[in-house]
Amino acid sequence: MLIKQADDYSDVLRALEQKANHGGPEAKRASDELRIRQAGLKGEKESAYLIDFDYARSANWAVIHDLRVEHDGRTAQIDHVLINRWMDVYVLETKHTWSGIKITDDGEFLRWAGRTYQGMPSPLQQNERHIEVLRDVLAQVELPSRLGVRITPAFHSFVLVSSNARVDRPKRFDASRVIKTDQLKKAIWRDIDGENPILGLIKTAAKIVSSETVEHVARQLANRHVPVIGKPISTDGPLTESRGSELSVATATTRSGKLRIEPSLGSAAQERGDTQKRETHPTQVQTGGPSCKSCKGTGGSVLYGRYGYYFRCGKCEANTAIRFTCQPGHTPRLRKDGDRFYHECSGCRSSELYFTNPA
Repeated sequence: MLIKQADDYSDVLRALEQKANHGGPEAKRASDELRIRQAGLKGEKESAYLIDFDYARSANWAVIHDLRVEHDGRTAQIDHVLINRWMDVYVLETKHTWSGIKITDDGEFLRWAGRTYQGMPSPLQQNERHIEVLRDVLAQVELPSRLGVRITPAFHSFVLVSSNARVDRPKRFDASRVIKTDQLKKAIWRDIDGENPILGLIKTAAKIVSSETVEHVARQLANRHVPVIGKPISTDGPLTESRGSELSVATATTRSGKLRIEPSLGSAAQERGDTQKRETHPTQVQTGGPSCKSCKGTGGSVLYGRYGYYFRCGKCEANTAIRFTCQPGHTPRLRKDGDRFYHECSGCRSSELYFTNPA
């Protein structure tokens, strides 16, 4: 099931293109940023197509594209996340290098630069840092449990390179987690088939959850997405083809309500000074609450069960699942705060009081 698509960066690219064409000392940096972003987005789009082809329609998998999460001052910008019914979480990093990559016996990554190889940050280490942040974020969401014990997700890392790219592999260093994009499905099945059969049976019995539970966990994670628009572009080491530079993207709202995006190379002090102007807060307004699917009653309680939040009717005691819809690509959620429940959507920047449980 497809939970979240990639964000739309067309306005950011257009703003960078204008900055690059205007000349001046900032033009070259904006041009480099534009080239890197375009290459990265192209690779992520190609990977997303193949991932969706194999997993987006499966009830056993949840697919999240372009996830950016923050925890305790750390940021992870993850290209793709897959979650299955065994609570396996596959964290996928895409590298788009038209000339291919070379991996040394010491685990160093190099890319061909026309005449010689140039060093690049290790995407395997980069993905390990992403997993550390993601592990802490998932620890804060509602996870399924067995006999009162929370099921701990198992994390797996893959680095995806273009199906047409050349990969020079080392003899001693284990580069098996670096694969062509079109080999992902085979690699995941190889992970599953490579498990000890007895341990696999134990894992299946102890950890398998319903499709609804996988969706609920994935939507909680997607709801914690922090869009890069309006924030400094995250860097993980030097400027690379998968991450931006320190170029920031400032946002402002016009009188017509449309978002204006302006690239800025201002100092950190300028960024701090503009924060208050750019910051917006979600509104909180009372909205219609749940109703019973059987008797249409509105009196009752919102409870949390195996398949997520549901409404228990106080009149006929029927249970009604709580599901929200919004614009395409948005992931609305229900947030609990004591006896109050809020209908929130990060895409719309809205927070509405949905229901209050009786005392």
